[in-house]
Amino acid sequence: MSEVAADATADLVSAVKILPEFRGESSWEVPKEKLLELMRALKEEGMTYLVDITAVDNHGEDPRFEMVYELCDLTARRHLRVKTRVPEGEAVPSVSSVWRGADWHEREAWDMVGVKISGHPDLRRILMWDGYPHHPLRKDFPLEGLPTEMPDIAFTAKAPLEGGPFVTSPAPFSHEREPRARPAEEKSL
Repeated sequence: MSEVAADATADLVSAVKILPEFRGESSWEVPKEKLLELMRALKEEGMTYLVDITAVDNHGEDPRFEMVYELCDLTARRHLRVKTRVPEGEAVPSVSSVWRGADWHEREAWDMVGVKISGHPDLRRILMWDGYPHHPLRKDFPLEGLPTEMPDIAFTAKAPLEGGPFVTSPAPFSHEREPRARPAEEKSL
């Protein structure tokens, strides 16, 4: 390995924070500035399958968002979770140049949570309609939704929560609180 490559690798490794192992799962945290470089190196090292990308809203913390990348080496049967923190209003680099399948996952993270993705080839809504001003999986988004001015596209009023079949109810035991469809005789109680 050349000195330049060795220096670059050492710089990359020093930027990675190895998180405590949990149930045999390894997780790393990396600054968003080093994310793309790390992902390229991991793919070269055998992590050829991008299982999933998700965004986490840590409302009330700074930085607010966390992007989580689930990687897998199918040959060696290794799994790795890579996390990077993203302050609100800042962007995380797209990894769609490394894994083409990242395209839709990143679009979903943008659409549902509002994490900006820089360098994405086609960053537009994937689940909500174009022009929708909110990101429904943010923790500050109301559970019942928001009224909309577009009656032909979505509900025009808040969704009712009370008494719905999948709404939790106060109960002394957790199995009684679980959101599940209740038989008709229970609903009348």
